[in-house]
Amino acid sequence: MPALQNDVFLRALLREPVPYTPIWMMRQAGRYLPEYRATRQQAGNFMGLCTNPQLATEVTLQPLERFPLDAAILFSDILTIPDAMGLGLYFAEGEGPKFERPLHDEAAILALTAPDPTDKLRYVLDAVSSIRRALNGRVPLIGFSGSPWTLACYMVEGGSSPDFRRVKTLMYDRPDLMHHILEVTTVAVIDYLNAQIEAGAQAVMIFDTWGGSLSSAAYETFSLAYMQRIIAALTKERDGRRVPSVVFTKNGGQWLEKIAAIGCDAVGLDWTTDIGEARRRVGDKVALQGNFDPTALFANPAAIEAEAARILASYGTGSGHVFNLGHGISQFANPDHAAALVEAVHRLSRPYHAG
Repeated sequence: MPALQNDVFLRALLREPVPYTPIWMMRQAGRYLPEYRATRQQAGNFMGLCTNPQLATEVTLQPLERFPLDAAILFSDILTIPDAMGLGLYFAEGEGPKFERPLHDEAAILALTAPDPTDKLRYVLDAVSSIRRALNGRVPLIGFSGSPWTLACYMVEGGSSPDFRRVKTLMYDRPDLMHHILEVTTVAVIDYLNAQIEAGAQAVMIFDTWGGSLSSAAYETFSLAYMQRIIAALTKERDGRRVPSVVFTKNGGQWLEKIAAIGCDAVGLDWTTDIGEARRRVGDKVALQGNFDPTALFANPAAIEAEAARILASYGTGSGHVFNLGHGISQFANPDHAAALVEAVHRLSRPYHAG
């Protein structure tokens, strides 16, 4: 593989000196881009896009053709693992992801096994290899997975849920069964992320989207403990270079110190936490990724620049900040506004890294 031409993202994750604050955006390959919508139409549907390595490569690179982003992220979905476990993932128009065979009884839960990623998830690994080749050293590639708790939420609920009543009832009524789901899923995530690293991912991220729905005690027991096990088991070096890891718990600002202590290289922040305060709380333990409110992208470019300036000033001088949105970019966002954000971060951040 050719040498990386832009490794600012990887260096920032490891808190090494950088010339500016790197930026990428969650869901940067997605429905806000007309070229993505065209490719998705060509694929027939979302899963058709995910399972076609050539098209997944195409959409991964689309935002990089528009914006000078500092990282690419694999185009896939967090629910590929439960799909590979045989739960039958499908997408209902306007309703989001659903499972044909959710975990609604003890027998189904006890029958759950971790899939071999080189078999059932080969299409993802082929996409990782294809994207790495297509990037040709331009920027690093991020691989990712959902957290065990977040995956379990979908697996037990059968789709997205407003209150997680079914999965939380299982957690309180039958913690033994909940832990079984999480044990199996943790093994699956470890194997999956390490297979992505083997295929060419240069950093990995765990999306704990629903961790913030838990009580403090339940978060530590049913989400954080399992993410800690994953981090400990990840491949830490590949091709002579450190493979950094990022953990992102949405609505997890109250647990920053605990997340920072599990061994990850960086902690992702949503927009509800002040990044300067977060930096003071975690010290030099980890880098921070975040945390622009995605809705602010609907504002005019001058307002977008002002908000970017505020976040950069709040973080302050020195490395260890990867600029990102606090969650995924809206499908209704104007690509020109995303361009304004990327340009502003690159320009305004340089003084914070001088000398």
